[in-house]
Amino acid sequence: MAESFDLFSPPQDVPAKVTAKVEQLREQLNRWAHEYYVEDAPTVPDGEYDRVFQQLQALEAAYPQLVTEDSPTQRVIGAVLDGLTPVRHAVPMLSIQTETDNEASGARAFDARVRRELGLAPSQPQVEYVAEPKFDGLAMNLRYENGKLVQATTRGDGEVGEDVTHNIRTIRQIPWTLPAEQGVPPVVEVRGEVYMRRADLDKLNQRQAEAGGKLFANPRNAAAGAVRQLDSNITAQRRLSFFAYGLGDITPAEQGGPDFGTHYAMLQQLKAWGFPVAPQVCVAHGADDLVAFHERMGAERANLPYEIDGVVYKVNSLALQRQLGFKSREPRWAVAHKYPAQEMPTLMEAIDVQVGRTGKLTPVARLAPVHVGGVVVTNATLHNVFEIRKKGVRVGDTVVVRRAGDVIPEVVGRVPGERLAYVPNFRMPAACPICGSEVVREKGEANHRCSGGLFCPAQRKEAILHFAARRALDIEGLGEKLVDQLVEGHVVRVLPDLYRLGLNALASLDRMAEKSAQNVLDALEKSKQTTLARFLFGLGIRHVGESTAKDLAKHFGKLDAIMDASVEQLLQVNEVGPVVAESLHTFFAQPHNREVVEQLRACGVTWPEGEPVAPAALPLSGMTVVLTGTLPTMGRDQAKEMLEAAGAKVSGSVSKKTAYVVAGAEAGSKLDKAQELGVPVLDEAGMLALLGRTPD
Repeated sequence: MAESFDLFSPPQDVPAKVTAKVEQLREQLNRWAHEYYVEDAPTVPDGEYDRVFQQLQALEAAYPQLVTEDSPTQRVIGAVLDGLTPVRHAVPMLSIQTETDNEASGARAFDARVRRELGLAPSQPQVEYVAEPKFDGLAMNLRYENGKLVQATTRGDGEVGEDVTHNIRTIRQIPWTLPAEQGVPPVVEVRGEVYMRRADLDKLNQRQAEAGGKLFANPRNAAAGAVRQLDSNITAQRRLSFFAYGLGDITPAEQGGPDFGTHYAMLQQLKAWGFPVAPQVCVAHGADDLVAFHERMGAERANLPYEIDGVVYKVNSLALQRQLGFKSREPRWAVAHKYPAQEMPTLMEAIDVQVGRTGKLTPVARLAPVHVGGVVVTNATLHNVFEIRKKGVRVGDTVVVRRAGDVIPEVVGRVPGERLAYVPNFRMPAACPICGSEVVREKGEANHRCSGGLFCPAQRKEAILHFAARRALDIEGLGEKLVDQLVEGHVVRVLPDLYRLGLNALASLDRMAEKSAQNVLDALEKSKQTTLARFLFGLGIRHVGESTAKDLAKHFGKLDAIMDASVEQLLQVNEVGPVVAESLHTFFAQPHNREVVEQLRACGVTWPEGEPVAPAALPLSGMTVVLTGTLPTMGRDQAKEMLEAAGAKVSGSVSKKTAYVVAGAEAGSKLDKAQELGVPVLDEAGMLALLGRTPD
């Protein structure tokens, strides 16, 4: 007789048989999930799994005190975050050296390097390696404490990644708890690759197409986008997979951690803990085995259910790994042997020009659709007009298209053969195809750029973000996601529109309540009181950084004088050379840019203006000062502004030409260098005295 439970009884007292049943169902579902997702060998049909899953859901709904975070039912409950939290890795996630060729030389060169580093003579035994596929996904660090998954982080820059635990919990192949009977250490970080199978990408794109959404070009893009979602419900809808291939932080053997002798033994332990390990992983002896593995994986590559872009070789002995150590930030005991870019011929039907966020114009080849590396390619970059000339390609040519992994496809060159008719060389347009502003190319540069930075819709987001940056107008709360909504919703078209925003318009945007909207409006109002140097820097004029903006403000005193200055007059400013002068002159020669400036003034953006200041009249003119350490009453930016206002150049490094070093608490190598060179060292009080000021 089947067991029955009153699912609607009061939950205050949980019958023992209910608790036992819940534990039984969880164990059953976890076992079936492992068979399905990890071993790829399901023992029950989907309908049976769903029936048991629903039974567990019903029991947990009736007895919510039994719900635990590691229950199978909790993998599909989404969490929405405000942002991804940065996490510093306990053990850096370093990159490995890459060899790229289609021959045996990559494997043989690696084996030769290893033998040389170990001091092995040709007559001595072969080195034992582990050979693995190199997955085209997203590197992940999974931290377990006392057998429970507590944090999942992306690789990031190797030192600092992002916390994506809420999304990783949706991946069925990743265990939430590790089996205690398998000798799990108190702390262990498992590293591997999150990826998407080709079949799952096809299903995702089919759903996206039906919904009129964005199609993903390749599995890596889809996986990376899913992992870095703020809403884990979205991640759960994209079926992701995982392969483990290494360890990060782990309890040392002398403190109760495992004592592995080889990398392969460690991989076997990962499998025992419940992690999937690529079935192609094998032990290889010497260079010949590595070459054979590279060739075998190359032959199987197109038929694998997931994408790989190469193979990885690692010295198997962990003792030898420690002996080999690291070169710079790459291990000497491992190498990635990538496959060459995949190339296919196709017809180049046209050349269009795209305008990027920074104003760069890029010629793009429009191609007859062609399959390259598992992806249908219809567009490919031509980089710039000089590359087009170099490759000798023209519209109507049959060209070779290359795609390497996640890299944007590019045109390599034309297939030799006579052209049926004369086709003129491609020329870059004289006016921006988006806004009509003048297109310029600086001497010595290969790239053409649109000069309508404040006006061009293609550059709108970048212009707003730069204008709002801390060192420009410092508009707190105006971040990338809010700017995306403002621009894509056509709420803000030019910078002055920021100061015309209303509370209702802001509060109606996603993830914006009335309070946060009011905070942004307050920050906008505060930003209206600025300085000429900050305003100039905020305009985003090419080559005009903070320091140049300050020099211009000091030299001219007024914005109108800068806007009307000739190239020759601009060249008289300290640190302004021909490139900067031409860039400034071209920027203010565009009527659109002048109009935006005037509208900003009309919106109330203002700053103190004065008469030009001759550099020689400033007390610290011609002096270089270095700041180091933490000052007791002011921040580094405030001290820098005070020094620059007095005519000093604030540098980041100490040399014999340094006039003073201003040192605060925890001053480091710069203070040591100053003492070594005999450069005068001041504290905060000494700096204020030098400036003729008294402490507040």
